[in-house]
Amino acid sequence: MTLLVRDEEDILDHNLRYHLAQGVDFFIVMDHMSTDGTPEILDAYRRAGVAEVIPQKHAGYLQGQWVTSMARRAAVHHGADWVINNDADEFWWPLHGDLRSTLARVPDRFGGVAVARHNFQPLADSTGSFLDRMVHRDAVSTNNLGEPLPGKVCHRGHPEVIVSQGNHGAIVPGRQSLFQEPVIEILHFPMRSLKQFENKIALGGRAYEMSPELGLGLGSTWRSLFAKLKREGLEQHYESACLAPDGIARMIQTGALVRDERLRNFMRAEPSSAGPCPAGHPQTR
Repeated sequence: MTLLVRDEEDILDHNLRYHLAQGVDFFIVMDHMSTDGTPEILDAYRRAGVAEVIPQKHAGYLQGQWVTSMARRAAVHHGADWVINNDADEFWWPLHGDLRSTLARVPDRFGGVAVARHNFQPLADSTGSFLDRMVHRDAVSTNNLGEPLPGKVCHRGHPEVIVSQGNHGAIVPGRQSLFQEPVIEILHFPMRSLKQFENKIALGGRAYEMSPELGLGLGSTWRSLFAKLKREGLEQHYESACLAPDGIARMIQTGALVRDERLRNFMRAEPSSAGPCPAGHPQTR
């Protein structure tokens, strides 16, 4: 699994522990100038022998180029049969078995698997772990601009794979077809607190501004939200996404919202079920 991360201390340890428990063997993680506790979390997994950490000091956001390099490294240096190009706020949930067994069943003619994403919505009260707070997801997910939420793709390991900006596509030479059956879905937690969300948009928006080679057609959601952040802040935008306690039951009844406790329950399980925590690393908060 590859990850490109920046200031993800509130969710990163959960993500790594979860995916280890779901059959991921190893992580290649690029740390894009994090200034919070992210480097310390990554170092614990590196010392435990399950992660390689690559520092990235470029001020821009050349995600496609960087993730492509990590995906190729996974194939060439680590012998990966399958590569999942992940984000720290995404949890890849296999519908049957674990990720390893699920991907092993994909017919050989397919170079990748198309995976849908589901957005989990925040509550106005952002105290405590997101796992306990965010247990409701949209029945039909959209991005922050109200457009259909694009899915992601995981792919077979290949030394010449090309991963697109946003990890929404991958070109695997010799195997162009994608397996479209719903065997995995992504549980997505993009807005976990106002502070986290504003920091994410500020960092990503500035990085896109410093990447003129990408063109204005890429990162439209980031660019739009960054402009709003500079113009008026994101408090109103964030609050409009927060679920009102007295409205949750009504939204579930109308089919707009789904209560989904799978991730919370999985991570609450015994340590042997929830995945190993690297030696010397504090227990998940």
